Amino acid sequence: MSSPRLCLIEDDAIMGESLVDRFTLEGFACDWQRSAGAAEAALRTREYALVISDIRLPDGSGDALFARLTAEQLALPPFLFITGQGDIDTAVRLLKQGAQDYITKPFDLDALMARITTIALPRTDDLASNSASRLGATPAMLHIIALLPRLAASNSTVLITGESGVGKERIARTLHQMAGESRPFIAVNCGALAESLLEAELFGYVKGAFTGAVRSKKGMFEQADGGTLFLDEVGDMSLAMQTKLLRAIQERCITRVGSEASTPVDLKLICATHRDLKEMVANGDFREDLYYRINVVQLRLPPLRERREDILWLARQFLAEMARNGQKPPVLSPAAEQALLNYPWPGNIRELRNTLERASLLTDGRSISLEHLFERPAPRHNETQTMNGSLRSYLDECERDYILRALESCNWQIGCCADSLGISRKNLWEKMRKLGVARDEGETAG
Repeated sequence: MSSPRLCLIEDDAIMGESLVDRFTLEGFACDWQRSAGAAEAALRTREYALVISDIRLPDGSGDALFARLTAEQLALPPFLFITGQGDIDTAVRLLKQGAQDYITKPFDLDALMARITTIALPRTDDLASNSASRLGATPAMLHIIALLPRLAASNSTVLITGESGVGKERIARTLHQMAGESRPFIAVNCGALAESLLEAELFGYVKGAFTGAVRSKKGMFEQADGGTLFLDEVGDMSLAMQTKLLRAIQERCITRVGSEASTPVDLKLICATHRDLKEMVANGDFREDLYYRINVVQLRLPPLRERREDILWLARQFLAEMARNGQKPPVLSPAAEQALLNYPWPGNIRELRNTLERASLLTDGRSISLEHLFERPAPRHNETQTMNGSLRSYLDECERDYILRALESCNWQIGCCADSLGISRKNLWEKMRKLGVARDEGETAG
């Protein structure tokens, strides 16, 4: 297999020679370009695994070169920028535009090589590495991404917390892929099943255990044996089910419904919830001993409104994935980009993806304008307004408005609406009750 080829864009002779020597020592082929013009010619004619570029160049700048090539929608390799302290704002802007990462001078060469190796080296776990690198580009997400390899290598239970739609299952799948994708990955939404069904789904049952049990069936724990079990919305479990789950985790054995025999299981357990489990423990709604059992390592995924730098970065990824028949993905107009940045995204990444999927179907395939994104003017998260309420009340109003629009688009069919929002019917009913959403209101508004 040929060595991955790097493109180094650096006008400093001493630094350039040092980097080329190190790249060669590490087994990389490298083309060293000393100007933006030479680099542009090379990038148009040759394929690279990674571009390492200084921002300040004698005939222009690395960021201008990247912006020019990106605007032409060329199939570019990942860009890693080398920047001085005074150029950090530029580097952050480049991340928003789709650059892979940046490293500041003076930098540790070993750290640079570790980053380059992660991005450029072909490995058997490329899918997992690629999945991790596509989770976000903000410091908060990069910190989480850096933790994933260590968590994947251990058998410790991981608790992923965050609002609905922030990507908790995607993190769980990435952890699983890093540990070996050929192993089983079993996911169950604990909030989507009635308690009686949840026990049978988790632990399985034997023939004749209850009416309708015409044959024995393995539960999720047994199906995940040797792999990963992902329990989503674990905070929605009843106290009785929490007790049974605790026993299964402690003993690493399960007992099927209707059976007295125990079956050992060996798996990695990942739990997720949008609830505050610590507060639930204080209120007596969640077992304290179970909380400490599943909270060995906690990953909190921040909502999209707290990492706004990821919005356009994720949007471009989603549009590229949605491009049909090998076509170039549509480009967001400046007004559309601003609308995406202004919107509070109560549904987080899931809502962003759904919005862009709808827009990509409505556009002519070349560009997405403001009217393609929202049926009504998008609310602004930073509008100048009288601050009469709390952030929570503002977000509740945004969520309420979004649910109303989703219900109207589904003709108030609860099942259809729950599917489009990516939540269970039960969760939708709870949100409607909490937010005061009623059918007659939708009819009046229409």
